[in-house]
Amino acid sequence: MLTVDYDRLDLRPGMTVLDLGCGEGRHAFEAYRRGAHVVAVDWGQAEVETTKRWLGAIAEAGEAGRAGDGTAARYEVVRGDLLHLPFPDASVDRVMASEVLEHIPDDATALAEIFRVLKPGGRVAVTVPRFGPERVCWALSDEYHANEGGHIRIYRRDVLRARLAAAGLVPGDSHHAHALHAPYWWLKCAVGVEKDSPLVRAYHRLLVWDLTTRPWLTRAAERVLDPLIGKSFVVYADRPAAPDVPRPAVVGAAEVRERSAAAR
Repeated sequence: MLTVDYDRLDLRPGMTVLDLGCGEGRHAFEAYRRGAHVVAVDWGQAEVETTKRWLGAIAEAGEAGRAGDGTAARYEVVRGDLLHLPFPDASVDRVMASEVLEHIPDDATALAEIFRVLKPGGRVAVTVPRFGPERVCWALSDEYHANEGGHIRIYRRDVLRARLAAAGLVPGDSHHAHALHAPYWWLKCAVGVEKDSPLVRAYHRLLVWDLTTRPWLTRAAERVLDPLIGKSFVVYADRPAAPDVPRPAVVGAAEVRERSAAAR
């Protein structure tokens, strides 16, 4: 299940892409198949090991894409902190940060780090839970978000775009995704996130069927419903290409640069 649109991200073979907060690697896998050099980053050791194992399986199966020069795409999976990324300044072409910023108390520093590692002219795709569907989940269940590592904020569209701009990035195209998943989470929150429910199980089977078979009926329904109840909000933003564009001050950015320099 992909949230990022790789065409809007303008991801091309041979580019280096960071998948930040990669989880179990769903976005990293697709980028690797498209011929990008992938670096997947997550703080969880289990997530790192799972992503590494599956990327290796993709390579062994011959499903990895080819880079722009015809050589095989490469991958790396590392355990890392999004507030102190272990990468040089202006070193990557693309960044994906899918469903991760809502977990980070200091999102300004995380965005400052994304700006730092992006090359001038590079692009980032940021996805977060959409305000409306997420607010319903919070109203129905504290268990859904109020836990260790859970969601600590809900972004409005204008707020996320403003925070990207404050980090020096230029917000551009945006869209919504996964409308069929919003009712599923409303049901889970209503009956209890950890409780077993026949209705939730039935809806989950529908989502799995949709994911594995991609029938035209559910695909058409989601395209119609995404603007209304899409579970995720996705925005694409660019680091300006001109090297002399001044970067707005961001809280924590100076400390991040100093620590990154000391680490290199």
